[in-house]
Amino acid sequence: MIDAQLRPYFEPPLEVIATLITKTSITANQVTIGGFILGLTVIPALAVQQYALAIAIIALNRFCDGLDGAIARIHGITDAGGYLDIVLDFIFYSAVVFGFCLALPDQVVYGAFLIFSFVGTGTSFLTLSIFAAKKDLTTDIRGTKSIYYLGGLTEGFETIFTFLLMCLLPAWFWLIACIFGTLCWVTTVTRIITSYRLLLPDEDKQA
Repeated sequence: MIDAQLRPYFEPPLEVIATLITKTSITANQVTIGGFILGLTVIPALAVQQYALAIAIIALNRFCDGLDGAIARIHGITDAGGYLDIVLDFIFYSAVVFGFCLALPDQVVYGAFLIFSFVGTGTSFLTLSIFAAKKDLTTDIRGTKSIYYLGGLTEGFETIFTFLLMCLLPAWFWLIACIFGTLCWVTTVTRIITSYRLLLPDEDKQA
């Protein structure tokens, strides 16, 4: 929801670091994959309830996620890089929830609800991008992206904030998961409605 408002604060320092990295042989895709592999270590960290370590892993993963985009904007954004970035992000988000399920087996049902909610936000987001490409629709709502980007109530910042809150208040995981999962469904429903209207033939829109 507020990703666009935060971009002016995060992008300049990332661009400075990215400029330095481009002087080496490190590529944006390598940063994406490296950040993802690092991010998966959040599962064992959470499983043994090392929440401070989990916070550090989440932060580093998100740093890599921002850095790969900054590097890509310098070298040129590619479809392959955009694909990796999106797919690995969604897997990472689910990995965090899975780690909490391992740490808190008595609250697995709330983790399942949250992943169920992620399926709604993810599919409503990605499916539109497929049809938007067919119709040559474009948007710069979140800067230069490799796919059509439709915002919502629960986006990247809100998701990471929720994960960090869960790490700080693990006893309240069930409540945080319920609240955020519900907000994810608000995002899903609004995206479905917006996408449907956007993809209607022009004559139907005027009817």
